[in-house]
Amino acid sequence: MTALLRVKALKKHFPIRSGVFKRQTGVVRAVDGVDLSLEAGQTLGLVGESGCGKTTVGRCIVRLYRPTAGSVAFQGRDLAGVKGRELRKVRRDIQMIFQDPYESLNSRHTVGTLLEEPFAIHHIGTPGQRRKKVVELLERVGLPLRAANRFPHEFSGGQRQRIGIARSIALNPKLIICDEPVSALDVSIQAQVVNLLLRLQKELGLAYLFIAHDLAVIKHVSDWVAVMYLGKIVEYTRAEEIYRRPVHPYTRALIAAIPVADPSQVTSRMVLTGEVPSPIHPPAGCHFHPRCPFVAERCKKERPALQPAPGSADPSHLQACLRVHEIEAASV
Repeated sequence: MTALLRVKALKKHFPIRSGVFKRQTGVVRAVDGVDLSLEAGQTLGLVGESGCGKTTVGRCIVRLYRPTAGSVAFQGRDLAGVKGRELRKVRRDIQMIFQDPYESLNSRHTVGTLLEEPFAIHHIGTPGQRRKKVVELLERVGLPLRAANRFPHEFSGGQRQRIGIARSIALNPKLIICDEPVSALDVSIQAQVVNLLLRLQKELGLAYLFIAHDLAVIKHVSDWVAVMYLGKIVEYTRAEEIYRRPVHPYTRALIAAIPVADPSQVTSRMVLTGEVPSPIHPPAGCHFHPRCPFVAERCKKERPALQPAPGSADPSHLQACLRVHEIEAASV
């Protein structure tokens, strides 16, 4: 069966320019070879620390950024050469929810105008039909009808994110890129927004690429999880498998850092030292080796590729660590 979304060897490098003539003096390797796939109606959680390239992956998929290399195929069609009217048609099926709802909403327009805008851009319906659609969207995301006549600054952060969600589902898309949609919200509001997204997914048959740095949220919403570090995927498998049996040292450290609600429960933590290296000058060999507690000399020279996790009953469980067999044997 053809995946709804398939990303192969995706790269996005941003040029660094300096001097009077703005000559290129280097590149930022924000995304440096990423493979992903997503089936219709499912959620793929993309997780990692800030600056690892998660958001850049999402923006390359919706073509806010043009990839440096690699391919993005949607419903079996490579989007690399798609532009103009054809790209506009594709964007009806691929929408995005942004991290900061206030920045993504035009403060000079009322909510009603903002929600009518997708229909106007794609020449859908009459003005009366569009206003009716606005009412339906507000009801679907749990906002009062009077919200249509108000401006974004009159709403709370959670309400503004509901407006962003309403706009993202207006054209009945098949895929929504959720770029940290709850990270800027209070914890209680986060739960409400996540539950809204899950309900809409069930009702509308949506697929989500859910980008976040919070593994607790990712666990709640995802069918599959991809762990990203410095522009690369280091582990990829089903959600239940990655929490039950994480393999890569970086994944283990992230999961060990999830807060536990019970203060009497003692958990072991793998504390990472140092900072994430610069994507301008990534380390040779394994990108994670400067911070890895299991580093060996070969890790500094050889670059690991994604391969099946040892001892896993699931062949789709992939990881990128050169010493994974030794680490597994030591932990038994």
